Amino acid sequence: MNTGWSSELQSRSRVHAALGEPARLAIVERLVVGDVSPSELGRELRMRSNLLAHHLGLLEAAGLLERVDSEGDRRRRYVRLRPASLNDLAPAGWLSAPRVVFVCTQNSARSQLAAALWARRSPVPCASAGTRPADRVHPEAAKVARRHGLSLGRARTSHVDDVLDGGDLVVAVCDNAHEQLGSRVPDRLHWSVPDPARDPTPDVFERVFDDITSRIDRLAPAVHPSGDIDD
Repeated sequence: MNTGWSSELQSRSRVHAALGEPARLAIVERLVVGDVSPSELGRELRMRSNLLAHHLGLLEAAGLLERVDSEGDRRRRYVRLRPASLNDLAPAGWLSAPRVVFVCTQNSARSQLAAALWARRSPVPCASAGTRPADRVHPEAAKVARRHGLSLGRARTSHVDDVLDGGDLVVAVCDNAHEQLGSRVPDRLHWSVPDPARDPTPDVFERVFDDITSRIDRLAPAVHPSGDIDD
């Protein structure tokens, strides 16, 4: 019997063991497309708080998820998948929408990058907006987009009230926007992406770009244009 398994194999084994329970698999599949607070997750999955805490603890120990403090309401924490931990797990055809709208606070970086990446990855139309839009796209966002073969040269900032339409799949790509939208957009997704403008260096924008890219790669296969999914 081989007792000298590599650390990589042992780590993968812990992941498979953690996913071998329906409740934990349901949690992970939900986190594939967006981040949630434990209370939001408990309501969605109709799971008691003590049982949810148990499952989250096991998933965290297996290296599948992490908890981050909100950049908006500091009393809140969000649960998110660790980057690239499950890039191959996506619920194909899970959602149907006529358009995807990415929303952040200023519509100057994260939501603009998400929309540009989405347009390259998915046939579903997209747009971006802000809850408190800035006057222009952040120069570092334009630079990091250009480094990766995307252009924000013609991108303009817009207020969410001028962009949203009925049926849009809304993805709040920052904590502030998620918390500010509140009950106005009840069925939105949330990505807890840090604000790169707080430390606007090329490295910070690269990390945010990589984070958004990973999320787009997970979400895009799960969203089909309205009418493409059989009832």
